[in-house]
Amino acid sequence: MANKRMEMATQSDAPLFIPFITAGDPTADVTIDLALCLQEAGASILELGIPYSDPLADGPTIQAASKRALQGGMSLERALNLVPVMRERGLTIPVIIFTYFNPLLQFGEERFANLATELGIDGLLVPDLPYEESDYLSNLCDENNLSLISLVAPTSKQRMIKIAERAKGFLYCVSSLGVTGARNELDPRVYDFLKTVREASHIPTAVGFGISSAEQVKAMRDHADGVVVGSALVTEIAAREKELTNKETRAQALQEIKKFVSSLISS
Repeated sequence: MANKRMEMATQSDAPLFIPFITAGDPTADVTIDLALCLQEAGASILELGIPYSDPLADGPTIQAASKRALQGGMSLERALNLVPVMRERGLTIPVIIFTYFNPLLQFGEERFANLATELGIDGLLVPDLPYEESDYLSNLCDENNLSLISLVAPTSKQRMIKIAERAKGFLYCVSSLGVTGARNELDPRVYDFLKTVREASHIPTAVGFGISSAEQVKAMRDHADGVVVGSALVTEIAAREKELTNKETRAQALQEIKKFVSSLISS
């Protein structure tokens, strides 16, 4: 069953490394190659972002990636159907779909849950769905053996603990309030926040939003069970758009991205 992949990934002794990429950026074929490249580099779980025209939680880097993907015709359904191709080509790590609620609602929550299980997807993350309003979707995910990944931000301690106690798969800890994007420095208050969440959580914690360097990954080692890296990776992909879309130069570009990811993991 799909959740076996999630259990194996999150129960590993190695720190979790969870990269984020936008489906269709720069093309659907490249997205498949990137997924396999990231697995080879040591990714524990893949976060596959669905491009959306109004990504409230995303900064300029991922907004630009969404725009490129949408211009290329990517949609929620097309993105979901990339996953079985990835599986056929050897992807074994869990895949989490990152989507805003509007595309999910338009697609149909029940339809999504059923199709996701059928296509070899392991979980779902909806950044603009409040914890207090997630019961229906959470139950649907449970029925379909999907992990509904919870986001927890440094807000009230009582709310943080409630979210942590109910979380599935891994708990996504938002390092600071605001949108995604690489940051030179992390807010020093993040350490107390992570301590509170980790003490309340029965599952591994992964910290994201701003993690962009080997030094930051290393700094998080004693405070969380893993990291999520999005904007920094999307920047590397955008810088190689021409090379990635050219079959003759794609392998070299993928190798450079693999080297970048490996440098983060081995820090």
